[in-house]
Amino acid sequence: MPTPSSSHKAGDLHFLKRLNRSAILELVRRKPGVTRADIAVKARLTKATVGAAIQSLLKQGWLKEGELQKSSGGRPGRALYLNDKHYLMLGAEVGVHGIRIVACALSGQVLASHHVRLSPTTPEATAELLATQLKAMLESAKLAKYTPLGIGVALPGPVAPGEPIIRLAPNLGWQDVRFLDFLQANLPSFNGIWLMDNEAKSAAFGEIYFRTGKIPESLAYISAGTGIGSGMVEGSHPPLVRRGTQGLAGEIGHTIMQPGGLYCHCGNRGCAETLVSGWSIRAKLGVSEEEDLLEALLPRLNEPNVQAVIHQAGEALGILLLNVHHALNPSELVLGGSLTQLGSSLMEPALNYFKAHQNRLASHSHRVPIRIIEDSTFVSARGAAAQVLAHIIHGSSELI
Repeated sequence: MPTPSSSHKAGDLHFLKRLNRSAILELVRRKPGVTRADIAVKARLTKATVGAAIQSLLKQGWLKEGELQKSSGGRPGRALYLNDKHYLMLGAEVGVHGIRIVACALSGQVLASHHVRLSPTTPEATAELLATQLKAMLESAKLAKYTPLGIGVALPGPVAPGEPIIRLAPNLGWQDVRFLDFLQANLPSFNGIWLMDNEAKSAAFGEIYFRTGKIPESLAYISAGTGIGSGMVEGSHPPLVRRGTQGLAGEIGHTIMQPGGLYCHCGNRGCAETLVSGWSIRAKLGVSEEEDLLEALLPRLNEPNVQAVIHQAGEALGILLLNVHHALNPSELVLGGSLTQLGSSLMEPALNYFKAHQNRLASHSHRVPIRIIEDSTFVSARGAAAQVLAHIIHGSSELI
């Protein structure tokens, strides 16, 4: 993500004012309810500088004032919050079995959401469909008063670092696709930030960025759905996403767990996805691509063969959680994706395996918590919207 310094010289007054506004927005975002006096102390700015910057941000619609706060001495100050009534960010996830879109306010509140269940085909046709859905959302009466800041798109595969190219989405059959080019061609009048990222990385980013109060030092999000992926973020400002040289960091679904095992969609044999993924469970239990996996399986959870397949998948998921814990050692693990809705049949063997083995190397340390998101339908799309906001606050955008 670019920084303001990449296009300005030190000492440039306009640049310094923008830096101040950026720092103030970030403080209010992380600590809703702070006052001007709080900001002056935390940001090490003069009260006059803070007052002028906040006045500008209030006028532009970025901030709003709230209640008077108690003071330990002197005049009480007004609480400051992000203004959720003026700007929005759009986020979208292109999945193997559908498209999910959200419109988010500055605080991360979801203003509108929509899920289209279908199988994306070519990048061109998928971009056309997504553009149609985004236009319909923006034109809805509920969002008419908002100013859109940008669009973030989450995709199921590694995205090249520094370039908007999805290198390979094996479960979609896409390779080296500049998806944003196709999307922009269908939304020529949209003015704003355009971003795209891997779906698990976007989800991880949103899970830490939209959190207020106590923020973990690091967070790993594991996405268990049609495929298996993960994203790792460090809780800096903005959070740092681990990407790797080729954007492959977090592709845990394609780590080898069974050498010489079944062939994976990526072409290798014995990948984790051959043991735990929506597509491998479908193959083993004869669920067609046209059927909703959860609707097909939930009535069959008492069948012995279904129980055996899901239990094996659960143990494989537990092994993956342990591998992420040992390889990355995040402060918090977050587990999402459609497979979590299989409930205890999948989650119990996964969590039991992880809990039984996680402290073998650090038996005297605290246990790393696992948070399960039971309905993560819009988590990646919301995370992509968060990335748009972070790009504006911490990048070189002139919007603030």
